Amino acid sequence: MSKRKLTRHQAWRVEKIQKERTERALKKDTKIIEQLDASELGAEQLGLIISHYGKQVDVEATDAQHNGKIYRCHLRTHLGQLVTGDKVIWRQGAETGVIVAVLPRTSQLQRPTNHGELKPVAANIDRIVITFAIEPQPFSNLIDRYLVACELSNITPILLLNKADLITDANREEITTLIDRYQKIGYEVLTASTAIESGMAELHAKLNNNTCVFVGQSGVGKSSLINVLLPGVDIKVGELSELSRKGKHTTTTAKLFHMPSGGDLIDSPGIREFALWHLEESSIIHGFVEFKPFTGHCKFRDCKHISEPNCALLKAIEQGAISQSRMDSYRRIIASLNEEK
Repeated sequence: MSKRKLTRHQAWRVEKIQKERTERALKKDTKIIEQLDASELGAEQLGLIISHYGKQVDVEATDAQHNGKIYRCHLRTHLGQLVTGDKVIWRQGAETGVIVAVLPRTSQLQRPTNHGELKPVAANIDRIVITFAIEPQPFSNLIDRYLVACELSNITPILLLNKADLITDANREEITTLIDRYQKIGYEVLTASTAIESGMAELHAKLNNNTCVFVGQSGVGKSSLINVLLPGVDIKVGELSELSRKGKHTTTTAKLFHMPSGGDLIDSPGIREFALWHLEESSIIHGFVEFKPFTGHCKFRDCKHISEPNCALLKAIEQGAISQSRMDSYRRIIASLNEEK
């Protein structure tokens, strides 16, 4: 369903309400900062946000004197939406500190919310581990949505099939077809099982010295994977719903963990849907890597790649350079944009 267009008066009213909310937040922010200033804040120092709790975050000090210590800090409203992985400048107070600045991000993963806002999930990421499993049932279109987000954010994706111990003769062909689809277009696909600890050494090697975020449906085993990769962390693990065989949300906020051999892991809240309505239709095609050699070579500049004559992408499907399944997924994403808006 398309969003209803606001009248000029309605748009003014929305803007007025937002302005009033911002002013109230700034007043509250100023009051808190004054209280913190009264407690004699310490000198500015570098830190890393490792978890987020509404108006406060946990910051890990990265300076030589306090390196590794965790401090609860208040967020200043004017700094915008800070997330796990952000590198910041902060000052220590008697009970809580305050973040005074944020350093530029090298990358960020963001997604739109159900309220029409674009929300960052994590920052300064090197790799995104797109996790899917035998249960809950994997959906290629959701995987493709993550891949579009990765490609347009210039973040390297790794596809990870978890719960490989659940592969049977009944589902083997379907899973093999799914994996082959992505390997043929150049994506790295790893297979693992936390139940029998299969494939964990290879996964560990891929994550070393990188900042990685795990994403995927609830119930695919992201928290279980991190528990095996980082013994002693003991993240709460959820079970699948007996009725829907879908995962129950157990992680409520993105949290960063350090790997002993180097690198960081970010565990993010489960995402059953990954909307892309904030993107322009023309940009979606750039998220399909195997389409790139053929884009811009259609007869018509506004080609929709459906049934138009001399469509380069349709010819590529006939020649086997593009799979029909990926084209179908692309079309579903395009068709969903207006519905999501």
